[in-house]
Amino acid sequence: MNNFELIQSLLRDRAELRSRLNLLPYDGTPEVKEASNKKYLYIRKRVLDKVTSTYVGQYSDELYNLLIRNSNEAKLIKKQIRKVEKELVKQGYSEKGITPNVLRNLEFARSNLKKIIYDQAVLEGVGTTFPDTETIIDNGKVNNVSAEDVQKILNLKHAWEFIFDKDVLNAPSNYYLSSYIAKLVNEGFYQDGGKIRGVPVTIGGSSYIPPLPSEINVKENINNILSMNIAKEDIAIELLLYVMKTQIFNDGNKRTAVIFANHYMIANSLGLIIIPFDQVSNFKKLLVEYYEDKDLNSIKQFLKNCINKI
Repeated sequence: MNNFELIQSLLRDRAELRSRLNLLPYDGTPEVKEASNKKYLYIRKRVLDKVTSTYVGQYSDELYNLLIRNSNEAKLIKKQIRKVEKELVKQGYSEKGITPNVLRNLEFARSNLKKIIYDQAVLEGVGTTFPDTETIIDNGKVNNVSAEDVQKILNLKHAWEFIFDKDVLNAPSNYYLSSYIAKLVNEGFYQDGGKIRGVPVTIGGSSYIPPLPSEINVKENINNILSMNIAKEDIAIELLLYVMKTQIFNDGNKRTAVIFANHYMIANSLGLIIIPFDQVSNFKKLLVEYYEDKDLNSIKQFLKNCINKI
């Protein structure tokens, strides 16, 4: 592995660790306080040069043990981040900032993340209501929803948090990034969900059978899309449709495609491509026509109408 590849690998590792840290519901040291003969749990944390104490809830052994596990996991992740950062310095890497426009786009995405994940979950056939989706994103569990659907929603959250990392936003929207996103959305379902597909697949409701992809061709095709002399919004749409039609990975291709295309959108301050939950059936119909080469343009216009500007 040369110096550039090592730095890119280290940056992906750091982004993944940061996203894991952001996924922890509580980050700090648990603290028990008593009032009126009752116990209450708080999280103590140093922010800059001040120590803050945030109320969590009334004491229970279950909640206390959760806070302890979160605290220990946060310490371990932070230790791993420091180790990666030391190696980055050793390799001569210097930090790059993100522009104000990209930052605005990032904040726009963050503020709408729950709605984004809900719409994307509907696209995947996950049968949750918006309130249930919110609860899963906030607490990691909800009653009357299958463990598989909960896992898919949490994986979506993890993958979006990953592309929100500033190092990832500075990285190119290439095959390696799409592969890592696929790994995250397939977490818990496939041991290596980011590995290129090596088995035949069929598409439900379509006669289209995608050929087996090769890593060399996929890399080249993605790079060719990125260098097309068209509007950047159109490049993002081409990336999205390419990942879906090629079926690069064993599963999660639509999830990967949407997040991958939105990495390009956010990094270029273009807004977001979000397929509304009430337009999913129309999108799937157009997608089948695109797969079967019956209509290559209608779905592109449809996706242009799905762009949410900042």
